[in-house]
Amino acid sequence: MNTEIGISEANRNAVALELSKLLADEFLLYTKTRNAHWNVEGPDFHSMHLFFEAQYTQLAEVVDSVAERIRTLGHYAPATLAEFLRLTHLTEKSNQDNTSAGFTKELLADHEGIIIFIRQNINVFATKYEDAGTSDFITGLMEQHEKLAWMLRAHL
Repeated sequence: MNTEIGISEANRNAVALELSKLLADEFLLYTKTRNAHWNVEGPDFHSMHLFFEAQYTQLAEVVDSVAERIRTLGHYAPATLAEFLRLTHLTEKSNQDNTSAGFTKELLADHEGIIIFIRQNINVFATKYEDAGTSDFITGLMEQHEKLAWMLRAHL
């Protein structure tokens, strides 16, 4: 069935591709945050275990919303680990130790990378691709990542 929402097929294709990259980044960050939750060690284990759980819970909702936005545009969301690893801007390899500071620094860098990627696409989606809805959508995601990054930064 055709998706007739006032955005050309070419523009929907372009936006869906960028959203697929964002979905891959979001899924990888979600997974890395779960890793921090499971594997953090140190005297602050309990509080950081709960802190990382709160973050990955919020990221799970973000992952779902990005996939649903891709579907709204008439495309299928990537949904395999292989696709996510091919599309992501992030790395799954951890270069930190299992301390709260190590995980926090790495997760913060990933959030900041996603914020920059989103910020670069807000006006592109609205003007070049004539998709104000997705532009607004990712603006909201950027604000969520800014808050999550602030919370991580506060632990350093």
